Amino acid sequence: MNFPTCQTEARKFGRDRHGNQRYQCLTCRRTWTDLPARPLGDMRISLDDALSVLGLLTEGMGIRASSRRTGIAKDTIIALLVCVGEKCEDFLAERLKDVPAKNVQADEIWGWVKMKEKVRVKKGIESEEVGDAYCYTAIERKSKLILAWHLGKRDGFNTLVFIEEVEKNTRGRFQISTDGWSPYKEAIPLIFECENRAVDHAVVIKNYGKFEDDHRYSPSEVLGVQTIACCDDPDLNKACTSHVERHNLQIRMQNRRMTRLTNAFSKKWQNHQASLALLFATYNFITPHGTLTKASGEPGERIKTTPAMAAGLTDHPWTMEELLIEMSKSSTQS
Repeated sequence: MNFPTCQTEARKFGRDRHGNQRYQCLTCRRTWTDLPARPLGDMRISLDDALSVLGLLTEGMGIRASSRRTGIAKDTIIALLVCVGEKCEDFLAERLKDVPAKNVQADEIWGWVKMKEKVRVKKGIESEEVGDAYCYTAIERKSKLILAWHLGKRDGFNTLVFIEEVEKNTRGRFQISTDGWSPYKEAIPLIFECENRAVDHAVVIKNYGKFEDDHRYSPSEVLGVQTIACCDDPDLNKACTSHVERHNLQIRMQNRRMTRLTNAFSKKWQNHQASLALLFATYNFITPHGTLTKASGEPGERIKTTPAMAAGLTDHPWTMEELLIEMSKSSTQS
């Protein structure tokens, strides 16, 4: 063991009152304590209990159901979700930078916090953290990596913020496909031209049939798909939003707050954002993707990989404990 400052040899020097090992430098006689990593900060919940709760939350179980299953108080689970979710948000912002991309798809998925938008307007509530909460996501078509995400209202400003995240987290020239949401047509060329980068933007517009009264919540039939070149020179044959739309289903399946027609909606914007950050960190680094495989050591055998592995951000699937440790390292370094 060497002293961290002068890098000279040190010896063990007893333990502190918490049982942590102390060391003393043989040259300058200064001492220091080898503190263990605290991935949960000042929370008193044990790491094993935290891992159990986080595992349930990321598989689509609600707060109260997780409390009944584990015996941990509901308020503790919410505090754990916010603590880990905020760390996930910072971790993703740090790790998802300058990721090479070739074909990107962007979309937004609707959710709501505390009350729906029409109720907020009816009650005259001016807070932006109530009502509609759209989650913008950008996915790389080949690696299935979530490159960027943003939670906000569905308007021009939040679209601009989201495209700034996409530009910051990618490198190289790529093609991006979006739906017909008009602010994309202005935000994408504006952001990328300001950074002196070229990007090929294609708009995919799907024409749906009429909803039937007895199938209110069933998807209507797609009658046709129209692709439009919006910026530079996109390959319209590769213009597609099906992969990011399929990931919208993943969001609703693995985040109880996004499940429709239930009372599991978020009551606070902070909790909603933390749950989404946890979901995206788990999706990118922990959960193997069904369409991603690589050759294993055995001849002719292939194993499933995570989006982060396919994008070259790591060489193995992480565990939840490893994710917590990596996030604590990132927060300590920053």
